[in-house]
Amino acid sequence: MSSTLTTRDLIARLSEFDPDTPVHLAINPFFPFRHGIADVIAAKDALGRTTVYVTENGEQQGPVPPGVTVAAGWHEPTEAPRRPRTGISA
Repeated sequence: MSSTLTTRDLIARLSEFDPDTPVHLAINPFFPFRHGIADVIAAKDALGRTTVYVTENGEQQGPVPPGVTVAAGWHEPTEAPRRPRTGISA
């Protein structure tokens, strides 16, 4: 697949889901947070080609779930380190 997602690619991927499913932007692989989507806007780039922009609404809505960061290739699967229980009597 191309490194640039086309409108056709995005529509195909989104058509796999229930149309009422919420959609968020997952941003920043090093500190992944989800953001709300504000709009979809078309504009001409420097070469005169139409490009579509998905804009965010300025709301950082919490961390991206670990499964998403792994599926996106941003992080390796990890587990929290095990801690020994101390101060607990049997």
